[in-house]
Amino acid sequence: MNQQCLDIQSTPRAEMQLYPLDTFAYEFPGSEIKINFEVTEFTAICPFSDFPDFATIRIEYVPNTRCVELKSLKLYINSFRDVKIFHEHVINVVLEDFVAACDPLSVEIAGDFHVRGNIKTIVKAVYQKPRA
Repeated sequence: MNQQCLDIQSTPRAEMQLYPLDTFAYEFPGSEIKINFEVTEFTAICPFSDFPDFATIRIEYVPNTRCVELKSLKLYINSFRDVKIFHEHVINVVLEDFVAACDPLSVEIAGDFHVRGNIKTIVKAVYQKPRA
């Protein structure tokens, strides 16, 4: 319970049923390029209000040996539609799954969430692969 006496229930990670991210071989390892995606129709459910949250998700990454496949990324992002999750957690989940799928040299993920209750939220997370 919180101060407003609401029982806030996020969807447990194990129950999210997110579509898996697929990858393909990057044929130019060692040649660093930046890849940018902008997903303009992200939706999830606010665990506080049960109303939908809308956002634009931006991903910029430098591939290592694998690139993420676009159709799987679309299906992955769309699979959040019925997930109850806070803005801050969305971006951390996406970052963890993205890094696990394609092991990039670096990735920055930002969620630009639509205004809710006169407050606009932008959440960013960054990963940098440790140099060997």
